[in-house]
Amino acid sequence: MHDKLVLTGIRTVGAWAAALLLFFPLGWLFLTAFKTELQAIHVPPLFVFTPTLDNFAEVQRRSDYLLYARNSLVTALGSTVLGLLIAAPAAYSMAFFRTRRTRDILMWMLSTKMMPAVGALMPVYVLAQSTGLLDSLTALTVVFTLSNLPIMVWMLYASYKDIPQDILEAARMDGASLWTEFRHVVLPLSVGGLGSCGLLCLVLSWNESFWALNLSSAKAGTLATLIASYSSPEGLFWAKLSAASLMAIAPIVVFGWFSQKQLVQGLTFGAVK
Repeated sequence: MHDKLVLTGIRTVGAWAAALLLFFPLGWLFLTAFKTELQAIHVPPLFVFTPTLDNFAEVQRRSDYLLYARNSLVTALGSTVLGLLIAAPAAYSMAFFRTRRTRDILMWMLSTKMMPAVGALMPVYVLAQSTGLLDSLTALTVVFTLSNLPIMVWMLYASYKDIPQDILEAARMDGASLWTEFRHVVLPLSVGGLGSCGLLCLVLSWNESFWALNLSSAKAGTLATLIASYSSPEGLFWAKLSAASLMAIAPIVVFGWFSQKQLVQGLTFGAVK
């Protein structure tokens, strides 16, 4: 009994330590956002200070925060919807009409996520420039969609595999076509998987910075572009950078907090059979 209590105590302390370690960067960011520039670089660090909102006012004065937030929202929602429209039927065909190459295709799709994004930067940049889509929401939406598509197909594939085959066979015996089966049987039974997949890809698209920084500037820049603008040859303005970062991540952090159950569910689809 005593050993069990000790083990429980160690696990509890370890869990709290891990939680504090993960939360520390966000907490430090929050504190720095309310400091002056001198307080932000003070050594030793200041934990007791008079908070100020000047950094947030400066961010809004220097750049149009709402414009960058709108661009992030449009590209995140657009890429999520477009990705679901492509991934849902693709995963359906792979889950219920398997061929000898289905597994190879799935593994190939997943392997594309292991390739450094910088390896595809030049052709994507040239393609966007030649089509006149450079620094446009359309280009970012398409690139975000293609970037998240492998994950979306895998998540929906795992979700579809949980649907009993007997239900589909009954629908086919009743004369249901592929479209009818997909629309009226598969989609209603996988609403949870579709929702979880959409939530995860919305978060990934909102947080995407590499493609946003390289394919956009002032016109189609997302909140990642806004944050990067506070890096200059003179150095980093830590307090203003923290304020801009906090304004950028606050919406998605709140959104993720309220939808964490669905996100975890989507990441664990198919884990237990």
